[in-house]
Amino acid sequence: MKIETVFPRRVVEHADMGITMPDGTRLSARVWMPDDAQADPVPVILEHLPYRKRDGTIVRDQFSHPWMAGQGYCCIRTDMRGSGESQGLMHDEYTAQELQDACDVIAWAAAQPWCNGAVGMQGISWGGFNALQVAALRPPALKAIITVCSTVDRYADDIHYKGGCLLAENFGWAVNMLSYASRPPDPALVGDDWQAQWLHRLENQPFNWGDWHGHQHRDAYWRHGSVCEDYDAIEAAVLSVGGWHDGYRNTVSHLVENLSAPVKGIVGPWNHKYPHYAGPAPAIGFLQESRRWWDKWLKGIETGVGQDPAYRTYLMDSIAPARRIDARAGRWIAEAEWPSPAIRNSTYFFASNTLQSAPEPCGLSVASPQHCGIMAGEFFPFAFADELPDEQSHDDALSLCFDGSAAEQPADIVGAPLIRMRVSADKPAALVAVRLLDLRPDGTSALITHGVMNLAHHASHAAPTALEPDAVYPVEFALDQIAYRLPAGHRLRVAISTAYWPTVWPSPDAASVTVHSGAIDIPLRSASQASGDEWSFEQPVGAPHWQAEARRPSSYTRATHTDPETGIVTIRIDEDSGENRDLDHGLISGSWFKERFHIHPDDPLSARLTSEWEQTGGREGNMWRTRAKAEMTGDGDHFYVTASLRAYVNDTLVFERDYKDRAARRLV
Repeated sequence: MKIETVFPRRVVEHADMGITMPDGTRLSARVWMPDDAQADPVPVILEHLPYRKRDGTIVRDQFSHPWMAGQGYCCIRTDMRGSGESQGLMHDEYTAQELQDACDVIAWAAAQPWCNGAVGMQGISWGGFNALQVAALRPPALKAIITVCSTVDRYADDIHYKGGCLLAENFGWAVNMLSYASRPPDPALVGDDWQAQWLHRLENQPFNWGDWHGHQHRDAYWRHGSVCEDYDAIEAAVLSVGGWHDGYRNTVSHLVENLSAPVKGIVGPWNHKYPHYAGPAPAIGFLQESRRWWDKWLKGIETGVGQDPAYRTYLMDSIAPARRIDARAGRWIAEAEWPSPAIRNSTYFFASNTLQSAPEPCGLSVASPQHCGIMAGEFFPFAFADELPDEQSHDDALSLCFDGSAAEQPADIVGAPLIRMRVSADKPAALVAVRLLDLRPDGTSALITHGVMNLAHHASHAAPTALEPDAVYPVEFALDQIAYRLPAGHRLRVAISTAYWPTVWPSPDAASVTVHSGAIDIPLRSASQASGDEWSFEQPVGAPHWQAEARRPSSYTRATHTDPETGIVTIRIDEDSGENRDLDHGLISGSWFKERFHIHPDDPLSARLTSEWEQTGGREGNMWRTRAKAEMTGDGDHFYVTASLRAYVNDTLVFERDYKDRAARRLV
């Protein structure tokens, strides 16, 4: 990233600008704006998050928001109600209160003398979600948004459920947020009352595991905030950005295809980060691309974004699979419209462990050991270290595989492959995980894309029904979107398993599934129809980085171990974000976590998750820390969880709380 220090307008920063909500709650905002904005008003760009502006997102805020402010914008980074230095309480994600607060901040900002009346909203992940959700509420001043790594469907494409299957990250995220939300406000900003405010938060802090496990089907809880319920509600211009190594791969396509508002999409090879510093490389000049978007929709400057292709994506080359990839070979391509007329489905049928061009009976069964899936990598790669999908041969050996013949010429897979099968199971509950793979001439098996389906949900995610053993059911679902070039000489493989641990929680019984017939529709892009499809972006730029003193280095380890006596397979993840001291305001912040995923290959009810988090902060002589721990298990009828939260000031325990909950299994 090229660091820039001189901008068209000089920037001033406000570390704690108070914004009072209609109910009297004060939200704290960190604000960057041109120093002459009173005389020459500017548009506002809002990022509304619970991740703490003072220390949580400070690294990315520091090199992004000052740069954009220097281009003639006011960038407002609010701590949501109940987080950071903002008053109030936070009860769940994407609540009506959260979204109304964002609307109220937008109205407040638009009315300020330093604002020209136009507001944009941006964010990644949580901020990308609520930017879409707020846009659907149509606050009058909101003219455009940029949403990164987000979703249009909170049930189908979030961190909780996928294909009707329970994601292990549902538990992980609940513990994560228990830890994140446990941190106190900074006394330097809120004063001597900081500890009383902190304890009030802790006493009212939920452990959202119960909320999320209490809604195992796609009901009103998940429909709230799912903008796919009414795409036409969004009138603001939308730039949607995603990454092929992120957990949210499908949103860009959905938005570009379905919005009636102005919309453009960009998907790179990235993990769960903003694309001017995400990996794998190449990163892009995301700030310059954002400025083009904001200049058009918030300032009325013609920048050409309206003539940009509808969908720009990075077509990834085949590479040997590895847990860490610093750079991904490939090229940028552009589609003037989406769906693209240059993409046509090619159908391959399942038969006799091969992929055929004509339909044939199949009649093959699979009953995977429960540790199938351990090579999948992290559901959300955050660029800690070795998080990407590994070589897939281990999981292939535990799956039912259908192999194609060697490709005679390169094939560009762009879009979402579709699985169509007729299946039966010998138990009332079963799942299938389907992976599309690249069998490389060097003998390695590389993951292209994948999908999962709870077979009880074959007809509906809202009203699933138990399977009748041995009855045959039609099943159809899409794998995740992808853009991948299969070279000549490589072969495609479709691998089907009845377990995918630890990505999804196992079915209560070790089911056998029979594939009576099936096919995969693969979206292939014709190079001959896509003339002039090359695209390029500017190189990344940013403002000077956060100035901090490292007090403890960061580290990451992941290991898989099989106990020789019990046969239990355990995945261990230890991530230490380190600890740093801000060289400006002196605040110290640090964190670490440990996650363990345990399962016996022969017993789905042996699945057990544990998670432990620690947060530290404060200043010399007045340090605090919080420790959150939790464990999840299940039997044939219920899921169970225990958790604890402890808070300390200078090693003196000031708060403790234990949580215990259970949720009935509802065809999961």
